[in-house]
Amino acid sequence: MTTEIATLGGGCFWCLEAVYDQLVGVTDVVSGYMGGEVENPTYKAVCSGTTGHAEVVQVTFDPAQVSYADLLNVFFTIHDPTTLNRQGADVGPQYRSAIFTHSAEQAATARQVMQQITEAGIWADPLVTEVAPASTFYAAEDYHQEYFARNPNQGYCQFVIAPKVAKFRKQYFDRLKASA
Repeated sequence: MTTEIATLGGGCFWCLEAVYDQLVGVTDVVSGYMGGEVENPTYKAVCSGTTGHAEVVQVTFDPAQVSYADLLNVFFTIHDPTTLNRQGADVGPQYRSAIFTHSAEQAATARQVMQQITEAGIWADPLVTEVAPASTFYAAEDYHQEYFARNPNQGYCQFVIAPKVAKFRKQYFDRLKASA
C-alpha cells in the first residue's frame, strides 16, 4: 500500500483527529504543530500564540481509498474556514485554518477545492484558510494523542468535539470505517 500525508490545521487538533480517525482510507492521525519559528515547541508555548505554530493533524492516508480532495472536503465541513485565527472559543494564531502542502499537486488541489467551495457558496464569508508549503512537523505531547477517544466524557470533548464528530458521521456515513 502506498500512502501519502496531509497536514491540516482547523482549530483544536483534538477535533480534527477525532474525525479523521474514523474516515476510510486514513491509516494514522498524529496531533502536532507546524508553521512556526520555534524548534520543538511545547503545547504551552504554542498556546501562548508566540511561536507561530498552528495546531495541526498529520494524516497518513491511502490515496487508493480516499483522495486528497476528499480529505479537504471533510476539512471544510468540520471547521469554520472563514474566521481568522479562531474556532469558536479557541482564539489565537495557533487555531488558524491552514493547509500545509507536501507537493505542488497538493497545493493545486487545495486551491481548486477552495475555489469550488467558494463558488458553491457553502460559506457566507470568504475563506481565510492559509495554504503554505509544509515545514517541520512536531508531534504534540503524548497526552494529546487520541485525546477524544481516551476522554469522551471530558467537558470540551462533549460540548465541542462530539458535535463535530456527529456532523461528520451524518454527512459522511458511507465513508466511515467499520470500527466507527
